Amino acid sequence: MENVYLDNAATTCVRKEVIDKMQKALAECYGNPSSTHSFGRTAKTAIETARKTIAKYLNAHPSEIIFTSGGTEADNMILRCAVRDLDVETIITTKIEHHAVLHTVEDLEKEGKIKVHYVNLDEFGNPVIEHLKVLLQQDDSKKLVSLMHINNEIGNKIDIDAVCGICKENEALIHSDTVQSIGHYIWDVKKTPIDFMTAAAHKFHGPKGIGFAYLRRNSGLKPMISGGSQERGFRAGTESYHNIIGLEEAFVQSYDNLAVERAKVLALKEYFIERLKQEIPGVKFNGYSADNHNSTYTLVNVNLPVSPEKALMLLFNLDVKGIACSKGSACQSGSNLGSHVLNQVLTDDDLQKPSLRFSFSIYNTIEELDYTVSVIKEFIEK
Repeated sequence: MENVYLDNAATTCVRKEVIDKMQKALAECYGNPSSTHSFGRTAKTAIETARKTIAKYLNAHPSEIIFTSGGTEADNMILRCAVRDLDVETIITTKIEHHAVLHTVEDLEKEGKIKVHYVNLDEFGNPVIEHLKVLLQQDDSKKLVSLMHINNEIGNKIDIDAVCGICKENEALIHSDTVQSIGHYIWDVKKTPIDFMTAAAHKFHGPKGIGFAYLRRNSGLKPMISGGSQERGFRAGTESYHNIIGLEEAFVQSYDNLAVERAKVLALKEYFIERLKQEIPGVKFNGYSADNHNSTYTLVNVNLPVSPEKALMLLFNLDVKGIACSKGSACQSGSNLGSHVLNQVLTDDDLQKPSLRFSFSIYNTIEELDYTVSVIKEFIEK
């Protein structure tokens, strides 16, 4: 096979329906949404319709949806503004969060603005809830908890309803990086008392460079970017109209087809896991990624029985064979330090072996998975 794309946790291909909507928007609706003439009003109306559409699916209020350039901006904005505007003194998180959260929290601590506490992890990489309770109750400081719903590397899925409940019981704010979750799981912010969460369109077959932040109404957060009055005054700068339209279409397509598409992707993941077990003796699955109750249906993280010397060529060999996957998150592919997630989860012995993340979408096939397993098997055996 010439091309097998199994890196959907990094980014997904854009749906045809999304491309069609965006092309139409680029060609026909080029007015500045802040302009008062008909061209501007048309663009502004479409943006507000998109906001209402997204809010409806989340059972949120439209004013709680703020369009951003993606998940990283949204995470930074929420964490920094919470410290600045809400008198947050302590942030509680884990050492396996996305770097958009980890680095922001580290910077805030270095700037002397907060204290940071890290929740202990169990052997699979899940936050230990009892330790979270201890951290929430150890002093009277204003606290914000930041725990991602689905880990982008090992796929672990936390009980976000339970975490939110614990935070509310202890009068703490709760933020979750939900970039791997939005578009793949149903959310109802009326039932799940979350304060802040984030999304990126390119994780669910939308365009890159657009996402949104969910900010619970009357949160008290103030703008981080100064300028015009766009996004109801919260995020200055001319709106990326065509990207917002693409985000809306991708969002609607994902949720309107969720049951069917989730079943297909889950079947692919289950098939891939079984084929690896059959063909690769000694294969292991990192975190909860092979447990479909406790992990997302979209990815699996595999630890392979390959020597450290030979492992150096594994990803290159897969790429030569036309297979795209990841040794960690795409955000850290240029790092020589290895995965900060796996460094927290794996034993020293398993860290010496290569781990790869394979992530799936509706556009993958059984034939592609068979081919991928055969290439891995051939590499290990030769």
